[in-house]
Amino acid sequence: MNRRRQESRTHFSFFLSLIIGAAILAGGGVLHAFYKNRQVEISREIDAIDRRVEQRRLDIRTTEMRMDQLLNRFVIRKQIEANGSMLRPIPVGVIEEIDGVTDSRQSVASTVLKL
Repeated sequence: MNRRRQESRTHFSFFLSLIIGAAILAGGGVLHAFYKNRQVEISREIDAIDRRVEQRRLDIRTTEMRMDQLLNRFVIRKQIEANGSMLRPIPVGVIEEIDGVTDSRQSVASTVLKL
C-alpha cells in the first residue's frame, strides 16, 4: 500500500495540456514563417513595381525627347528637302491673321452648293 502513495501520478490533463501547448507553439512557428515569407514576397513585388515605374518614366522622357526632335522645324525642313518634296516655305507676306471674333458669316470650312 505504501508503494502507491510514493509514486507520483500524473493526470491525463497534464499530458493533454502539454500536447495542446506543443501544437500551439508549432502552429505559431509555421504561421510566423508563412507571414515572414509573404512579407518578403510583397517587398519583392513592390521593388519590381518600382523598377517598372522608373522604366516607364524613362520611356516617357525618351519619347518626349524624340517627339521634340521630330517636331523641330529645321529638322522637318531638311527632311522635306532630302525627300525632294514640292513643298516650299510660305513667304511672310502671304500669311493672314484671323481674329478670334465670330460673326454671322459662314465658316470657311463649310460647303455651300451653288446651282
